Amino acid sequence: MKMSPATMTAVRLHGPRDLRLEQIPHPGQPGPGEALIRVKAVGVCGSDLHTYQDGRIGDTVPDRPVILGHEFGGVVEAVGADSRDGWYRPLLPGTRVAVDPAQPCGHCDLCEQGHPNLCRNLRFCGLFPDDGALRQWIKVPARTCFPIPDALGFDDAAMLEMFGVAVHATDLAKIRVADSVAILGAGPIGLSILQMVKLSGADPIFVTEKLPWRCDLARRWGGSVINCDREDPVTAVMKATNGQGVDIAIEAAWADHSVQQACDMLRLGGRLVQVGIPGDDRLEMKHSVARRKGLTIRLCRRMKHTYPRAIRLAHKGCIDLRTMITHRFPLERAAEAFAVNAAYKEGVVKIIVDV
Repeated sequence: MKMSPATMTAVRLHGPRDLRLEQIPHPGQPGPGEALIRVKAVGVCGSDLHTYQDGRIGDTVPDRPVILGHEFGGVVEAVGADSRDGWYRPLLPGTRVAVDPAQPCGHCDLCEQGHPNLCRNLRFCGLFPDDGALRQWIKVPARTCFPIPDALGFDDAAMLEMFGVAVHATDLAKIRVADSVAILGAGPIGLSILQMVKLSGADPIFVTEKLPWRCDLARRWGGSVINCDREDPVTAVMKATNGQGVDIAIEAAWADHSVQQACDMLRLGGRLVQVGIPGDDRLEMKHSVARRKGLTIRLCRRMKHTYPRAIRLAHKGCIDLRTMITHRFPLERAAEAFAVNAAYKEGVVKIIVDV
């Protein structure tokens, strides 16, 4: 058996904006049903930024240093006995994989009802108390590993978790052909939702965003863009829809005033899908608007059963993930990567950390 090194390089968060490059113990050989992954690429996600900036996300507050990173791909280096991948096929060393960071138990009532994203015993890479992928090796349940086709690279693999959230959000929206949609926020998830909504046949699709380079990408992918720093997005949407409002609004920003904007631009009986995570852990909207319009409000909790579809869409070229990647940093400069992303400067859309 190949001997593992005693230590490995990792980046750990010790407090708000305090990322440190450190040597930590190697995770060791995998046990039954486990896989040891040599991490190759990690995406920086908005939820990572919450923990990075605030030292918490929602009511999850780490009480020890934690390794962030849940969007990742890599190579299977070793497997334990009876290790099967996400398609329940034998997982072999050398396989290139995208890894679903969610680790549901598979046995609770919600898992058995088909809702693994709501598992009562859910573990999640990079969410305290579980460490994530900003390190050289990680052990994961083999069933969370999805082999990727040769045409997809490790960057694509690292983008699939983010894209999976967009797939799930689109599922929740229940879009019909020619439904009108407003997407608030053109970050990586908002842009991914835009591509999914376009595939679903929605028209028109309004996108509100304030960063000019993200507006350009949204326009390139078929969105009717409203720069919310230059004009009121609610007024613009209502004018464009002859005062009726849109059928569906998907909030994919930071869930502050954008939540109320989403409600205001919806038609009577419209649907709101809430994807963004508020920094202060509060979701606020005017009750009278939501009540009098009879809105249906659905909150997006990660994803479920999306990796096979996400891989297929990426492989067929139905969606464009790579164009969103604007910056790359080696693991040793992960702290700089997070600082650049948190400041939203230098035309940043998506950052990949190469391990």
